Amino acid sequence: MFGYRSDGRKLKSIPPIFKIIPQVMRTRADSQVYYSYDMPISGMDEYIAKKAEEGIKISYMNIIYAAMVRLIAQRPQLNRFIMNCQTYARKDIEISLAIKKSLSDDGEETTLKIPFKGTENIFEVKEILDKTIEENKDTNAENDTDILATALSLIPNFLLKIIVSFIMFLDNHGMLPKFIIKASPFHTSAFLTNVGSLGIDAIYHHLYNFGTTGVFLAMGKKKKSLISVDETLVEQKTLSLRWVLD
Repeated sequence: MFGYRSDGRKLKSIPPIFKIIPQVMRTRADSQVYYSYDMPISGMDEYIAKKAEEGIKISYMNIIYAAMVRLIAQRPQLNRFIMNCQTYARKDIEISLAIKKSLSDDGEETTLKIPFKGTENIFEVKEILDKTIEENKDTNAENDTDILATALSLIPNFLLKIIVSFIMFLDNHGMLPKFIIKASPFHTSAFLTNVGSLGIDAIYHHLYNFGTTGVFLAMGKKKKSLISVDETLVEQKTLSLRWVLD
């Protein structure tokens, strides 16, 4: 049906201003906002050390990922998206993540989109995340995203432009086939990238005008920062985070 989306339901009752805004800022690049936060991690370090004593290996990535899932579950307005100037509530919680299959300059990359219910605790999130990453690190493994990308890459460039434009048209009008939405990492609640392994601070990663992702979070390296505590600057170990939001 025209205008029906498999990944979201159209919201009919929204404040008037939020009905006008998408008409003024028609792409995510128009409306993206930026937020940076150097997050103190002494409490996380204590938790990680405690779990290590119990034989459970927890990483910063596990904690941030689990926090993202729970945040979206508790704040469902974050799980909305705009398409064709209409506001939709997403039906599922899905987080996309790009990984390298090997840690080298020439290492092949793949993108994962992992579904969650929103009720998972940190250990369940860790299990799902670790298992999915391990399954996809095999150089012979192909997920739905890989298969779709490979198929499109075989098309001559002049024809590919037409096909991608047509896909974007279908998406904009709620007619994109469900199998493409399922394979697309751009149709997701949030996208998370970890650049800390490169030894750099978090970056501001742009949102994509294709798809429905309205939240992009980048994690950077650990570092020491001056944090205001009771109006006094205190040096603490932090983790750099950068958000780009629709």
